[in-house]
Amino acid sequence: MRKNNITRQFVITPETGKRLIAKAFVYIPEILRALKNQTIVVVAGTTNGYVAGELLNHIEQSDGFKREHFYRGITFPPRYSSGSTGKPNSEAEFPGDVVIEKGIWLKGKTIFDVSKNLDKGDIVIKGANAVDVVNRKAAVLIGHPEGGTITSAISAVIGKRTVLYIPVGLEKRVPGNLDLIAERINSPNAFGPRLCPISGNIITELDAIRIITGASAEMIAAGGVCGAEGCYYIAVSGSEDQVENTEGLIKSAYNEPAD
Repeated sequence: MRKNNITRQFVITPETGKRLIAKAFVYIPEILRALKNQTIVVVAGTTNGYVAGELLNHIEQSDGFKREHFYRGITFPPRYSSGSTGKPNSEAEFPGDVVIEKGIWLKGKTIFDVSKNLDKGDIVIKGANAVDVVNRKAAVLIGHPEGGTITSAISAVIGKRTVLYIPVGLEKRVPGNLDLIAERINSPNAFGPRLCPISGNIITELDAIRIITGASAEMIAAGGVCGAEGCYYIAVSGSEDQVENTEGLIKSAYNEPAD
């Protein structure tokens, strides 16, 4: 750490974290170039709802976009009935993924509509359910018998050199080896969702702070009460300007309502 650097601590809620991650995407040169010249697919998900909103705001086409129902499956608390699948109440409520082609939002399209046409330099933004922050790897829970949206994304990434970005919050951190966990979870003797490890450009809250302000950040503690149970402490280090800019950034996202 540089001699004149300072360190300040902040408490981040998962919702604040999602907004921080989303804000970072309009600071990434590769994303900005693709918005103008390529195709970007933001696959529906709760974190990606924030990302899609930021990108659509950037190209001034956010009218008509809502995060509500922008997901295919979510996790409910155990107190919810076993019949709660996390899916919208009807297919008509699902708005589709957000597909932006050369700066134009193709409303109602999904990754399945465009995956075969994705090419080198196009971008897929896909959320995750687990992240190994140390080894820069993520994993996605799979409920669909044919693999769901991640199969289309990986097909384009491996087959066409499409670029994969993975926005994922620190609330989804998993300390173990995701490949070994997946091997166990995906075995014929296991029950429940499967797990697909993925590699790509992972963007957590820590990455977002670095991208936007240039400061470095690390997670130092977690937990709380009265709604702070999923929160985490981060320590931000940098010049006085960098840390002050980070403070302003975080405060701007503090009032995000719970999903």
